[in-house]
Amino acid sequence: MKIVDKSGKRVDGKASNKAIKKQLKETDPIIRNAEKGDIEELSPMDPPSGFDEERVIGVDYENFHESLKEFCDEHKEAHAVCERFEAALNDFKKGGYYITTEINDAFNEFFVAFDEEVMPHNRKEEKGLFIILQEKLLASGEHSVGDEKHTPVDLMEDEHIKMIQLASLTFNMLGLAMRLKDEVDIAMTFDLAYHKGMELVEMLKLHIFREDNTIFPLAQKLLTEEEFEKFYNGQHH
Repeated sequence: MKIVDKSGKRVDGKASNKAIKKQLKETDPIIRNAEKGDIEELSPMDPPSGFDEERVIGVDYENFHESLKEFCDEHKEAHAVCERFEAALNDFKKGGYYITTEINDAFNEFFVAFDEEVMPHNRKEEKGLFIILQEKLLASGEHSVGDEKHTPVDLMEDEHIKMIQLASLTFNMLGLAMRLKDEVDIAMTFDLAYHKGMELVEMLKLHIFREDNTIFPLAQKLLTEEEFEKFYNGQHH
């Protein structure tokens, strides 16, 4: 499978690994010192959905600063590409891991968009909004307890790295399978690529949801107009 960018040049999946500049932080989901009855019990047969997270009430797209609206608009484009990639992955599996022209085009569209649009989008967040928001969250006490204080910004940055890793792995597995000779090896490698691709789809969708419904509303509530203008003007120069 050949993946090319908008100029027709081949995209090297390994290049994405250069963006990984720090190790992932392990998060502990266990609620410590919680007594029975304090929280709602969950069943393994009915796990909570990540999309059921509590939203920040009172702030929505219409009331966002222009910089946040811009991020949301970019999210919509990424989500649409992600939907087409997910559909192509499902068609790929249903068809016995045979790459049709339509599937190849959808794969190509996704990896090019991830490299040329999603990653630059994430860098804009990290170099502008996240730096200021992190300071605000720490100052307002919106962080974990303990020696190392983690905020929602840390989670978003960790997910940026995990998405790069999953995209690189999926891309490289697809390319590797095309070069293998043994049919069993080909099928196993394509199957791994499919599952990692679906994992990436789910993470990207949930990440967008979290930013649109939690991170951006928090930023709108905590940042001043001057602070918004500072990073907004910076990313447009």
